Amino acid sequence: MKTYIGTKIINAIPMTRLAYNEFRGWTLPANENGNDEGYLVEYKDGGKPNTEQYAGYVSWSPKEQFDNAYRAVDGLSFGLALDAMGQGKKVARAGWNGKGMWIAKGEGAKSLPAEKFWNKHTRNHAELNGGSAEVLPYILMKTASGEILMGWLASQSDMLADDWQIVE
Repeated sequence: MKTYIGTKIINAIPMTRLAYNEFRGWTLPANENGNDEGYLVEYKDGGKPNTEQYAGYVSWSPKEQFDNAYRAVDGLSFGLALDAMGQGKKVARAGWNGKGMWIAKGEGAKSLPAEKFWNKHTRNHAELNGGSAEVLPYILMKTASGEILMGWLASQSDMLADDWQIVE
């Protein structure tokens, strides 16, 4: 067997094994403990819904396994914040003083035409290289005063912080 690591953004609510079985309309198997603590988990990243009450695929996870696999989205490490940005989310530090600040991943482009470049230097580079150039992925920031900063860099404090959160 191969070893895997996963990162998903899910919805979950605490629910016992018995309550989950009742929710699904199932009979609890005789060899299972209905008082086991756990979570009803909704996966919204693919797969067909398996209940009418939820838009995503629903399953039950025992509390210990759930707690070892998931963290609330308001106390993320920088690595998990990077994963969230890779999924198209905006993230911010709870400790940032500026209101409305966030960072997000810019996708880049494999072949951006020269006329799409935003300054004369990059436009000239593209023109000299066949009329287009590759733009690599980057991190951008919306600043407290509302500007967009291209090419934001994390400080050591940012990289070591556990107060990253997904913002809407």
